[in-house]
Amino acid sequence: MVDECEDTQIAATKLAWWRAEIDNLYAGRPQHPVTRALEPLAPTYAISAQRLNEIIDGMQMDLEQSRYLDFAGLERYCYHVAGVVGLLAAGIFGYRNPQTLQYAEKLGTAFQLTNIIRDVGEDARKNRIYLPMDELKRFEVPAADLLNARYSENFTRLMRFQRERAESYYDAAYALLAPEDRRTQRAGLIMAAIYRTVLHEVADDGFRVLTQRTSLTPLRKLWIATRTWLQT
Repeated sequence: MVDECEDTQIAATKLAWWRAEIDNLYAGRPQHPVTRALEPLAPTYAISAQRLNEIIDGMQMDLEQSRYLDFAGLERYCYHVAGVVGLLAAGIFGYRNPQTLQYAEKLGTAFQLTNIIRDVGEDARKNRIYLPMDELKRFEVPAADLLNARYSENFTRLMRFQRERAESYYDAAYALLAPEDRRTQRAGLIMAAIYRTVLHEVADDGFRVLTQRTSLTPLRKLWIATRTWLQT
């Protein structure tokens, strides 16, 4: 709704409808086929109204701002659009150690940081810049360079910094995953292996993200998934 709807007022109205539908879900009167299907399963997997609304909060942020002044603000956005998804997914996959939820939140943020790095050019063409403004200033990269797809050594340095931070989130997530939950969290680990490979490909290609979008072939994803499954 947020990415594809050209009229922000219509997008906001649709988000508001979904907030009301979440209220309907937990009041026992869901209307939409998705919420009707979710109703009997939400208690089983601890899918709360709070978590679902936190995701919508992240979508709302995309309607209200297209720049982030610093990483603290961007991290908050990442939490809402990806960290919460990680928390819900971990509950569905199953876990015994509560620390696994910390792993899931960190991993979700790592995924979003990877997306941001991969999609710098695509987002700029929508007049969105997710790289923190204070970091653009620190590395002397004008926002106009992103909007006009101008590469520079400073831009490459900026992107190396972004990559290092994303890698640190993957490392932090792996360190938090309880050994007894590795098998149940296999799906997340497979996603992590695929996302991290994309991050490496972007770096190996010299961060040419202003004019192209890096992706993996289905066959390569299958190979990474199979390898990761057998290792966990």
